[in-house]
Amino acid sequence: MEHRVSQPDLKKEIYIKELTKADIPKWEKYVNENPCATFYHRIEWKEIIEKSFGHKTYYLIALQPSKSTNSSTAAPQHETFNSQLVTCNSEPVTRNPQLVTEDSCTLRDSERVVGILPLVHIKSLIFGSIFCSMPFLNLGGVCADNSEAEGLLLREAENILRDKKGDYLELRHLQPSSANLQRKSHKVSMTLELNSDPDVLWKKFTTKHRTSVRRAGKNELEVKVGKRDLLQDFYLIMCRGWRDLGTPFYPFSFFSNIMDRLEDSLEIYVVLHEGKPIATAFNGLYKDTVEGMWASSVREYVKLQANYFLYWEMIQRACLQGYKWYHLGRSTAESGGEFYKEKWNAIPKPLNWEYILNRSKEIPELNVQNPKYQFAIRTWRRLPLPVTRVVGPILAKNIP
Repeated sequence: MEHRVSQPDLKKEIYIKELTKADIPKWEKYVNENPCATFYHRIEWKEIIEKSFGHKTYYLIALQPSKSTNSSTAAPQHETFNSQLVTCNSEPVTRNPQLVTEDSCTLRDSERVVGILPLVHIKSLIFGSIFCSMPFLNLGGVCADNSEAEGLLLREAENILRDKKGDYLELRHLQPSSANLQRKSHKVSMTLELNSDPDVLWKKFTTKHRTSVRRAGKNELEVKVGKRDLLQDFYLIMCRGWRDLGTPFYPFSFFSNIMDRLEDSLEIYVVLHEGKPIATAFNGLYKDTVEGMWASSVREYVKLQANYFLYWEMIQRACLQGYKWYHLGRSTAESGGEFYKEKWNAIPKPLNWEYILNRSKEIPELNVQNPKYQFAIRTWRRLPLPVTRVVGPILAKNIP
């Protein structure tokens, strides 16, 4: 497997390499133990995205020798970032700049992970050559112990971007990096602090909001909670909801692959009215947080207020399961989505989408607010659902 290495002075320096199979346990351990690592840094997403969309991934790890490393096993100190040599198992190997192909160059027990950065390369005739961390998901980007590791990971990501002639790299950070990158804050993360007693949250809602929830509960609605057994209902509702928004949706195989790799950390909710599925949500469960990933409802049943019923059921369940936080997903700032989630007392926090530009000369505007996409959006909304279900996945795989 081809992988990259920089700063290979194993005596004291942090250096960067691309993940190999032998490195996976340490990646997983780092994600599980590091508070800045999110559900979207889990290693399972690498295989999910590769299998679902065929995109090339670059999972970078920053390594540093443990304090117990001694000089007899350390690498020579003369190596630099642009050198033609890299040390693998204490053997110098000639290579091209930043590239190494020795399978034996894997993590040693004396090395510890001090940072990670997952990258996905999307190549599209329509939208260009895009690197993103992480596409199709709420968050991603660098997770590192210190600014030095963060800077080296970003430097290596920029090298890959330029080597592969990418247009730009998009990093979906919750907190801004220390690298002073160009960024947008057009999206917000809506987060609700939970309590083991759902009634504590209920009493904090406004009287008007509690009335809306009670009214929805009188509309002969029921909710099912499951996993793969509800995947088909979830997908059909989402296809319709995204078509109505004018946005192509992902292939069914994407969600099937997510379920294959992460089923123990997932829940699907489906609201039914007279036996018909009319609203749905797909949540991730990680550490002390519920991650709201996808949700939609059938427009024809909007008067039943199924979303009020659905969200309260999900919030109560999360409280009783012992979770501390509920990320209700990302929303466009000052949008209807943000205002609705604020009714649940979710706090908006700006997301910091940071950019490293290469062939692109300005920050991209690949979103539904861009005027140049409005005709395509209006047209998509008018297309029959069977058509959008076939064509949508072909387009969606290239829209990060």
